[in-house]
Amino acid sequence: MTGVRGAGRPLGLDTLVRLKRDRRSSPVDGTGGPFPVPEGMTAPLGCDAVAVPARLGPLVVPRLPRVGCVYADGTHWWWIVPSDSDDALTWPAPAHYSPGAPLPTAARLIHRPGGTVPYTPPIPLYLALCRVTGTTPEWSRPLPA
Repeated sequence: MTGVRGAGRPLGLDTLVRLKRDRRSSPVDGTGGPFPVPEGMTAPLGCDAVAVPARLGPLVVPRLPRVGCVYADGTHWWWIVPSDSDDALTWPAPAHYSPGAPLPTAARLIHRPGGTVPYTPPIPLYLALCRVTGTTPEWSRPLPA
C-alpha cells in the first residue's frame, strides 16, 4: 500500500455517469448559470431541465397532473425535473434535456407550484411530450428482430 487513501479503488457506475453528465451540460440558448430555485423551495434531488419550443408549452401543461417550476425565455419553456430524469429515456424531439439545468439568460419564472420542491414529475412530462409530438413512448416501440 502506498498510503494514499482511496487509491486504486474503482469508481462506481453512479460516479462515472455523474462525471459524464457534468462534462456534457449545455443549454439550448446562452447561459446565466443554473435555474434558480425560488425562495422557500429546496431541490434535494438536484435539478435538470427539459426544454420545448414555446408553442408546445401550453399544449403540455393541461396533460400534467402536477406542474413544477416552469421558466420561459421567449423561444422555449423549461420544466425543472430531478437530476438524472433522462436515465434510460430518450426525450422526444424537439424536446431538449439539459443536465444541471443551465439557465438561458432571458429565462423568467412563469409557474411556481405550491409546496417546497420545484419538480415536475418526469414520467408524466415525458408522456405529455410524447403525446403532443406524436411520438410513441420508447418502451412501447416494437423491438427489432
